[in-house]
Amino acid sequence: MRIVFAGTPEFALPTLQAIADSGHELVAVFTQPDRPAGRGRKLKPSPVKAAALDLGLPVFQPEKLKKNAEALEQLAALEPDVMVVVAYGLILPKAVLELPTYGCLNVHASLLPRWRGAAPIARAIEAGDAETGVTIMQMDVGLDTGDMLAVRRWPIDETTTAGALHDALAAQGGAALVEVLDALPDGLKPEPQDDAKATYAAMLDKAEAAVDWSQPAMRIARLVRAFSPWPVVHAELDGDRVRFWQAVSRNTSAAAEPGTVVAVGRDGIDIATVDGILRVTELQLPGKRRMSAADAANGRDWIGTRFG
Repeated sequence: MRIVFAGTPEFALPTLQAIADSGHELVAVFTQPDRPAGRGRKLKPSPVKAAALDLGLPVFQPEKLKKNAEALEQLAALEPDVMVVVAYGLILPKAVLELPTYGCLNVHASLLPRWRGAAPIARAIEAGDAETGVTIMQMDVGLDTGDMLAVRRWPIDETTTAGALHDALAAQGGAALVEVLDALPDGLKPEPQDDAKATYAAMLDKAEAAVDWSQPAMRIARLVRAFSPWPVVHAELDGDRVRFWQAVSRNTSAAAEPGTVVAVGRDGIDIATVDGILRVTELQLPGKRRMSAADAANGRDWIGTRFG
């Protein structure tokens, strides 16, 4: 089958490579235009563009697809059987969705209809879901509302960070997508989503990453994992920002104001919350690299320290 791929960030790379390694014909890649990055604000290609060029594939970078006759003509000239879309970041109008013989397939990082939207990985961890996964979906004009063609499940535990889950689901998505492509000519049985069970995964906001010590320890610990590697949960200490990269909650309580360090050990720095203890196991002090709590405790008296 002739495949056109559309994607932009690193999450899309395993699927791009899986298609390239399959028996299908990968004919071109669509990705977002180069964007300014770094201190010099020089234009930087997307991870997908860099990978596509390494594979020797033609790359198209329209600013938009909606009301873009030139982009539609370019896509039509490629005569795709399928367009595979993974975190592309542009809205696909109906004309694009209907152009390939078998339409457009999307790799979405959740168990649809749960967590439709921009940040399904982080929101699943934040909500305390016991599992998530990837869904291969037949795209329609709605927001992640199309029929489901395949599902891969993945567990979430109290140590799972968004970064680790991102990598696991990216790999799962690539494998599942190729299986769908292999089965597509013989026909699949699409499963409609139950809209009544849908939840929305809103885009992450930096403002959400500031610790609210009036929240239970369990919720703060989930936020730490959900916002690692971005935007990273943080708290103020003596006017500086301390970032928390890994933490767990403990049910024990402490007779101390929320935000106060009540214990320090090799296993972590224990901070009182309104309900339970937040045990920080990996953190980043101002001007320092990420480090274990044990390393951070060296040479500093943490007991009684209060985070804002």
